[in-house]
Amino acid sequence: MRYVQKITHSPAARSAAAAGLVLVTAVGLTASPALAAPGAVAGTTTAAAAGPRTDAGLDRYYGQRPAWGTCVRSPDDTEGRDLDEAGVRCANVTVPLDYTAPRGRTITVAISRLKATDTRHRIGAILLNNGGPGGPAVDSPPVIRKAMKKAGPRYDIIGFDPRFTGRSTPLDCHWPVSFTWFSAGAGRAGFDRQAALSKSLADKCRAADASVLPHVTTRNTARDMDVIRGALGERRISYLGYSYGTYLGTVYTQMFPGRYDRMVLDGGIDPRAYGPRLLKDTARENERALFAWASWAADRHTAYGLGRTRTAVLATIDRVMAKAARGPLTVGAAPEVFRLDDTQIPTLLFMGLADDTDASRAALAEQVSVLAKAAKGQQAAVSPEFTEVLRFATSGADSAFGSVQTAIICGDVPAPRDPEVYWRGIERTRAAHPLFGPLTENIGPCAFWNPPRENPTRVRHDARALIVAATGDPRTTYRGSVALRDQLPNSRLLTLKGANRHALYGEYGNDCVDTEVNRYLATGVLPRKDATCVKQGGLAPARADAGIAKVSTWDVGTPERQRQGVDAVRKAFR
Repeated sequence: MRYVQKITHSPAARSAAAAGLVLVTAVGLTASPALAAPGAVAGTTTAAAAGPRTDAGLDRYYGQRPAWGTCVRSPDDTEGRDLDEAGVRCANVTVPLDYTAPRGRTITVAISRLKATDTRHRIGAILLNNGGPGGPAVDSPPVIRKAMKKAGPRYDIIGFDPRFTGRSTPLDCHWPVSFTWFSAGAGRAGFDRQAALSKSLADKCRAADASVLPHVTTRNTARDMDVIRGALGERRISYLGYSYGTYLGTVYTQMFPGRYDRMVLDGGIDPRAYGPRLLKDTARENERALFAWASWAADRHTAYGLGRTRTAVLATIDRVMAKAARGPLTVGAAPEVFRLDDTQIPTLLFMGLADDTDASRAALAEQVSVLAKAAKGQQAAVSPEFTEVLRFATSGADSAFGSVQTAIICGDVPAPRDPEVYWRGIERTRAAHPLFGPLTENIGPCAFWNPPRENPTRVRHDARALIVAATGDPRTTYRGSVALRDQLPNSRLLTLKGANRHALYGEYGNDCVDTEVNRYLATGVLPRKDATCVKQGGLAPARADAGIAKVSTWDVGTPERQRQGVDAVRKAFR
């Protein structure tokens, strides 16, 4: 889950993504015109609300009508210009900060719409979520329209930036880091530093705006989605969610049964396992993805110099880690110099393992080559793309991204508060998984967060959904999709075998997967039974019906290819 990371789709619209994680962190309101005064519904007019009767006090939110207009917000808003040129229109929807106090403080949620062109056969509206948590999707309708092929013109495709992300009312705790997911390193000293950092980040968010933090939750985002549905005049709305977005979609089905139509959940998360420690016990999956990459790199030793066998490539990584444990490695040259220790390098590796395409694997190999030379005291040229990744990983350049991601996760499910719980987990896994155990078991800001105000969502209603999953997904593991399928008996699971990939539909280039999803979106009819696609020769799949395959190779990755720069990084963190 993608915790994921946003899924960025087009070169013009990629301005924030990830390279292979799953979560990050959260919150702090800055003064903004988007913060409307109590009772104000900025940028909208009112209309009769469509759909089921709304809760008392919320009629004015459901009854607003978006004021569609240009997506350009400033002279240098290239993303907005690209959206305008693609025929997309943008608006704001006003929602209450606190749904228990609908007459109180309000915030805005940015939405976009690419209207159906085949109005005679229009199906309805489909809402998009790119994961994260905290991944924007206002920029996504054009690429999803393309992915949907013949079904695309039959839908109004709706992107939205969830509360406090992207173009919506902003949140930023002004952290010195862009995310909070680091390794404990080789010993107790590194763990203690991480615990101190995590506590300081939680304190910064409380200092920024403690009154906002309790309302940065998945359940409130689901409530916002239903307000969007009402504002669009739809009785029911379809949904496409990736990674964390599968959890958000599941929550919506439980909170608003009967208000959704077709639902595609790509990279499923077991709702029972969702929370601040979602990556706990995933070291094995990430190691398998690392081994597969190492074999790929060994076949290209001439290009990257990392070793001629998988064992030799892994030994190179061991030498890098051992050197970084003795003191930070220096990477880059003035004015862009980065110092990386053994708490940061596992994160960089993890970010690069969410995708098994050649382009993504080559990017990781280039990065490891730079690190290997730094471990020998040599200087190596750092590409602009790796420079962007390093800025993201070592500074607060994207503090807002980490702030929102953490706030959502910490606000959804409580985490253990005793640091020794985490330390024992690290020590328990270190022998078997020395690289990723101290990363996946490490402490984070949620250990120091105020407890959530609502209980986690539990699945009590069945839901008809198409769950899409790769057997080698290293972020939201395949077993999570199987578990979600088991909890929703009327759903179906579409499995792609043989891919170490996170997020598939419209991004991975697998015709079998895309065809099955588009058939469902066009007809509303789920497959008769669970189905399996097979990755063959790169991206040439073949299809065969099958039951749920209990394969033993998971992974945790990211969609589309591992993108360059910060976009790739954020995508890895969804």
